[in-house]
Amino acid sequence: MSLWMILPVSLPVFTITGIWVVYAMALYNQHVCPVNNWLYNVSCEEQLPLQRGPVLCCTLDNIPLISKCGTLPPESCFFSLICSTGSFMVMLIGLLRYAHVIEKHQNCILNTAGLSTAWICAAGLIMVGNFQVDFAKVLHYVGAGVAFPSSMLFVCLQSALTYRLAKTQEEYRIGHLRVGMALLALIALVLSGVFFCQESFALQHASAIFEWIYCMLIMLFYGTFAFEFSGMSGDTVMVLSRGGGVQSFSTSEHKTEVGGVSNHHQTESFSML
Repeated sequence: MSLWMILPVSLPVFTITGIWVVYAMALYNQHVCPVNNWLYNVSCEEQLPLQRGPVLCCTLDNIPLISKCGTLPPESCFFSLICSTGSFMVMLIGLLRYAHVIEKHQNCILNTAGLSTAWICAAGLIMVGNFQVDFAKVLHYVGAGVAFPSSMLFVCLQSALTYRLAKTQEEYRIGHLRVGMALLALIALVLSGVFFCQESFALQHASAIFEWIYCMLIMLFYGTFAFEFSGMSGDTVMVLSRGGGVQSFSTSEHKTEVGGVSNHHQTESFSML
């Protein structure tokens, strides 16, 4: 078992734990309303950070969207750190997955598209984490508009790629798991987007909950790559150093075989003489 499998496992552990810590900090500082709060008002007599008491008066500015939880300091600092670190890990996992497919099978359009969407998602995630929605709304929404669709496309491509390369029953089970997670993530993303555009407080609160579900599903999907990474070795990195093309390996192997055959024939000729 390779130590490379720690990388895809550590991504969901780090990011899911991190965003819940950010939520707890935002809740403690009364920057957002609790997830279990479904009562909102158009206006409140006092802002949420100034309120005291068991029953809080919340407005649309206090909906516990992930971005809202990481808007104000000190939680915004941790949110930026989590998004930046997570985006780097996404890029690294996407790159190693790309090399692993080439090493064990061959390169294909699905593999290249999977790498591209992973890196696009990472770029959007950096923008989401470092441009808070209340202070740089346009850039934040651009980042979200890049990160969410590209992450959804990534899990769909990887699910299809898993089925295409599957040969054993265990690999097919991993494919079933990934397809199930991709379908749940798609449902959560669609519902989150539809509810977010509504004027109803309850629907917008539901949008926040589905956003949390979507992000956790995507992170857990990355964790499933521990199955492939458990058999990874240093040769996988060498695939990238040699250009990442399967043709270079087949060509060198062919030359070696041809050279071996020609040397064998030359040896036989000399022995006959």
